[in-house]
Amino acid sequence: MNLVSIQAPAAVVMIRPHGFLPNPQTAADNTFQRTADEDAGAPPSVSAAARDEVTAAAQTLADAGVRVHVFDDHGECDTPDSVFPNNWFSTHAGGHIALYPMHSPNRRRERRSDVIDMLKNEYRVQDVIDYSGLEYDDVFLEGTGAMVLDHVARIAYTARSRRADPVALERFCTHFNFEPICFDTADAEGRPIYHTNVMMSVATEFAMVGLDLIADHRRRDEIARRLTETGRTVIALDQLQIANFAGNTLELSGKNGRVLALSRRAFDYLMPDQRATIERSARLLPLDVPTIELAGGSVRCMLAGIHLMPRRAQCVSNF
Repeated sequence: MNLVSIQAPAAVVMIRPHGFLPNPQTAADNTFQRTADEDAGAPPSVSAAARDEVTAAAQTLADAGVRVHVFDDHGECDTPDSVFPNNWFSTHAGGHIALYPMHSPNRRRERRSDVIDMLKNEYRVQDVIDYSGLEYDDVFLEGTGAMVLDHVARIAYTARSRRADPVALERFCTHFNFEPICFDTADAEGRPIYHTNVMMSVATEFAMVGLDLIADHRRRDEIARRLTETGRTVIALDQLQIANFAGNTLELSGKNGRVLALSRRAFDYLMPDQRATIERSARLLPLDVPTIELAGGSVRCMLAGIHLMPRRAQCVSNF
């Protein structure tokens, strides 16, 4: 197995929240979200549990050889979803960073200059392309939540939603040389999926996708064909697996090869043959994040992959 992969970054940014709470501004279209008092008690205990889950997850990733940059969010700016940084920025080979327009007003406050400054200091950054001004025109594209990027075939798979505006998507794809492949989705109740990355994950040698959620069968077949053409094995996930975050995973490069970061809940819903297919290419690395999953996102949402060249030899994680 080739240990080097442009699809699987060797470093990530994580945000450790101190004011975590399922976000009332995002609840309308995020059907994965649940209220905190339904599952985990009073908000202070929820926030503390989420903070501890990030700390433990970061340590597990570091132990696997992934470089982890952890930033604390003390909650002064009312940012209940800050634990999901992949929505407001992404990084790209060649030294590029993108900043994204966010749909919910309190999510726009998650953007922070110290994260970008760290990337400039630790990695080779050529430019930062800022799309956040599109918010003033009600145009949104929530990063690698709205898009699942195939860095090899240069495809941006995108489920249509109010968080993935075609104007912003076209601008991103033009700047970063991706082909947009858009599709409509529907869950068992006919509701669209709010973010592509809860139903789809593209790794180096496999892809996990909820094909049954793609409304048009011709588009469904085309997406499966495009993934297969790149040499990947397509792992079809059913709606129950998607509802339990089995599609919300991220492949990373560790010290002994690639790992697939996913939640313990997602891992438990994978079938034995699906696990076997994954482990031919990447070691499964389940992380315990039940509190964070209350907010309607899981492990992939927590990880902003760094596809940049380091300025110096990789050192220990900082958390």
